[in-house]
Amino acid sequence: MKNFGFLLALFCSLFSQESDDRGYIVRVGDPAPELTLEYTTGEQVSLTDLRGKVVVLQFTASWCSVCRLEMPHLEKDVWQRFKDDSLVLIGIDRDEPLDVVQKFKKEMGVTYPLALDPGANHFSRFALKDAGVTRNIVIDKDGKIAFLTRLFEEKEFKEMIA
Repeated sequence: MKNFGFLLALFCSLFSQESDDRGYIVRVGDPAPELTLEYTTGEQVSLTDLRGKVVVLQFTASWCSVCRLEMPHLEKDVWQRFKDDSLVLIGIDRDEPLDVVQKFKKEMGVTYPLALDPGANHFSRFALKDAGVTRNIVIDKDGKIAFLTRLFEEKEFKEMIA
C-alpha cells in the first residue's frame, strides 16, 4: 500500500501543471524548454542552435483573429526593425497542416519564418494545451524566458519590444 501511495504522488507530480492566470506553465526567468522546430520550408532549427540570439516565439493559427491583428505589427515593429541585430522571430502555427500554414503566411504577407506545431506539442511546453493560442515568448541570449504576452495589447506589445 505504501508503494501505491508513493506511485500516486509521483504520478500526480509528473502530470500536474500549475498555470498562471493566462495559461502559462513557464515563468519569466525559467530556462526555455528545448524545442526543435520545422519551418514550412522543411528546414529545422533548435533553440540550442539559436543560443546567443534573442528569440521571439509567436504562437499563432490561421483561424485566430487576434493573431491576424498582431502579425503585421510583429513583421514591421519587431522583425523588420531588429532582424539584423541578433534577433530571431519565429511564428509557430498551432496544429495546422503545411498547406494551410503556407497559405496563411502568404495571406499575412510576413517574411519571418513560420514553423509547424503538430498536435500543439511545442505550445504545450509553454502553456496549457487548452489555453488560447495568441501568445509571444521572448527568450534572452542565455536561453532564459525574458517576457511573456497573452493576446495582443498595444501596451504589452510596446513593453515587449522596448
